[in-house]
Amino acid sequence: MIKNDKINVLLLGNGGREHAIAWKLRQSPYIAELFIAPGNAGTSLIGTNIDNSLTDPDTLVEYAKENNIGLTVVGPEAPLALGVVNVFRKAKLPIFGPTKEAALLETSKSYAKEVMVASGVSTAEYEVFTDYSMAETAIPNWDLPLVIKVDGLAAGTGVIICNTKEHALETVADIFLNEKFGTAGQKVVMEEFLVGQEISAFAFVDGTNVSSIAGATDYKRAYEGDNGPNTGGMGSYSPPHVWTKTIESSIRKAVFNPVVSYMKRKGNPYTGVLYAGLIVTDSGIKVLEFNCRFGDPETQVLLPRMKTDLLQIMIDTAMEDITKIEIEWDPRPCVGVVLASQGYPGSYETNKQICGLDELDSGVNLFHAGTSISDDSIVTNGGRVLAVTALGDSFSSARDLIYKNINKIKFDGVFYRNDIAAGI
Repeated sequence: MIKNDKINVLLLGNGGREHAIAWKLRQSPYIAELFIAPGNAGTSLIGTNIDNSLTDPDTLVEYAKENNIGLTVVGPEAPLALGVVNVFRKAKLPIFGPTKEAALLETSKSYAKEVMVASGVSTAEYEVFTDYSMAETAIPNWDLPLVIKVDGLAAGTGVIICNTKEHALETVADIFLNEKFGTAGQKVVMEEFLVGQEISAFAFVDGTNVSSIAGATDYKRAYEGDNGPNTGGMGSYSPPHVWTKTIESSIRKAVFNPVVSYMKRKGNPYTGVLYAGLIVTDSGIKVLEFNCRFGDPETQVLLPRMKTDLLQIMIDTAMEDITKIEIEWDPRPCVGVVLASQGYPGSYETNKQICGLDELDSGVNLFHAGTSISDDSIVTNGGRVLAVTALGDSFSSARDLIYKNINKIKFDGVFYRNDIAAGI
């Protein structure tokens, strides 16, 4: 618990997730200075962006020491994979996030599968392959559609759903022979395609204990009607329309508790926020994947619903004791729509001036992702550029407010889905 002075916070990352985290942290009465490395145009409005590399944990440690940082918060997955939490802990600096070893739950899909099986967590049937010939030989034995996943980190694009044998063969050739995903594709996980309602479930974990669980639903496909290639996420809403106390309890007992207990028994206790990508099937809840940080764009619809002080939660988590804090959530739904650059998730142009950001209605949250400042103007600097979110008394009222305001935002090549949270 925070009991004395305010503290300085260092937040790592530059996406929409990090802007949402910064926005929520800034509301804490316990925060003094907020530094974001490297941040974006949005975070520069509520904190101080710093030009520090996320691939150099030692430099980040030195910055934290020099600036009296009371807590460092890791937003994206890449620093976790590099072991930034290990380096900070060795320097005895408080940090929110899992160690490199615990983060294998996200950075290696084959490892995550091993943990699920060992801890009794239900998941799709799967096989792991390390070369093209083995994968090619196995494909005819699988029913269609077939899900093919690269083992390592692929920025949300490493899951391919193949509807034909030909597509599956092309996919494994791209991964193994053409090295499309680089070292992330040194292993491949093939698994059965599951049908049901997908849910993203999030909980804070202190190594032993699991907080209350919150849920969201995101939209991975680029185009309306769930068509097009997979993306990092084109929109989301919270809570999922199928969310109930019974489902939350089932997820805790069947997923979070056994995995957290297993990781502790194996000497790699998990601390931070744990994200379980789930699917509710006719035969029960199954785990699709784990992420070791907040989701994007789910964070942008979760944190507006959080009524508890996020900084307090993160401090307690980093100090490995969340037993004394209760997390309270606004019961109203929140909907978020991502505005992307034309061509995403493939190639796209940047440096397009963004207009209309000052014209949004009260109650609308605007979270920057791929933005930067050029000649005193805010311009595009990524595939996913902005997320527009809003709470509402119903999903339809939140949707109406969002799409009304999206029409005010202009930049060359903007595209977004019109069906986020439709019909709920």
